[in-house]
Amino acid sequence: MDIAKYIDHTILKPTTLVSDIENLCSEAKAYGFAAVCVPPPFVRKAKSLLEGTGVKTATVIGFPFGYSAIEAKLAEVLLALVDGVEELDIVINLVALKNNDWQYLANEINHLMPVIREKGKVIKIIIESGVLTDEEIIKCCELYGAAGIDYLKTSTGYAEKGASVHAVALFKKHLPSNVQIKASGGIRDYAFAKELVEAGATRLGCSAGVAIVKGEQGAGGY
Repeated sequence: MDIAKYIDHTILKPTTLVSDIENLCSEAKAYGFAAVCVPPPFVRKAKSLLEGTGVKTATVIGFPFGYSAIEAKLAEVLLALVDGVEELDIVINLVALKNNDWQYLANEINHLMPVIREKGKVIKIIIESGVLTDEEIIKCCELYGAAGIDYLKTSTGYAEKGASVHAVALFKKHLPSNVQIKASGGIRDYAFAKELVEAGATRLGCSAGVAIVKGEQGAGGY
């Protein structure tokens, strides 16, 4: 399967060190991961370490809870763009969603999309599927699919439940074909990663990328 090409090699802990970023980028280059996903203060560092390798630099916006103001998210996006980010993983306002304020969510994405699109960067929207009902997930697929995002992403990894095959399959069924799926949260071994890809995920956000690739090699995957 060559699972490495699906992986966003990720470190987002609040105690991340420069040495952690150096190690992350070194592993990403060695294993041929799709991208690294790093905290916003490390975008410039990761970008410089990965120059010319083909590995993309991603960061998170409104992470991990998503309830920061639209203006705050916009400021985060602008700073990340200045630092050279290529992909932005944006947490939606779950407070708005749980209070059935879909107009707020539409307004939020309509403010953020044009700035990112103007720079030709990739937009991934995180909806935290583990704490949503199927109906809420389907509504998200409809809203963000219509908005024209690049990826709908399952989870931050900070909620009580992360990625699931059920959520990925639901995304696959209800998203337009041009919107891809990123699964993240609790992906720690090759078997689960493979299940998620087979269900429709085209990216996997995980901190255990090296273990997953070694698991595939051990399984005779390549």
